Amino acid sequence: MGKSKNLLMMMQEQEVNTNNFLPSKKELQLSAKKFTTNLLDSGEMDKMELFAQAVRVNEVLSIVTDELKNSLPAENFEAFGIKGTYRNGGSTPNYSEDEKWQQLKQALTDREMLLKVAQKSNETIYDSEGVEVPKVSENIRKSSLSISF
Repeated sequence: MGKSKNLLMMMQEQEVNTNNFLPSKKELQLSAKKFTTNLLDSGEMDKMELFAQAVRVNEVLSIVTDELKNSLPAENFEAFGIKGTYRNGGSTPNYSEDEKWQQLKQALTDREMLLKVAQKSNETIYDSEGVEVPKVSENIRKSSLSISF
């Protein structure tokens, strides 16, 4: 049989080494990593095409998983090697109804804005009380790849 360029078909052909009828999460993860490494090492397929197919397959599986999950009763279960534990959503206080909380939150937002101005300024900045606003250090965010289709 000729080599397929369809990721889904190649995934279906992938065997998972397991001692059980249903592979464990760890076995699936190892198998998926090995499968991906083999695909990349073979150099026979375009990485961008494979990635695009994987994003699409992931989108489909995510929707199917969510729809099936939403159809389950709100109760604990254990079946086919999967354990589901139902948790009530709970509640949190609505702090925004408190006037003092709103004032403190606004003061914090205002201070953040002032710190941003001080960070970008070449001059010394002072707050409304005449106190020098420091130039604080920066936290570096991790770079990422955004995907849309």
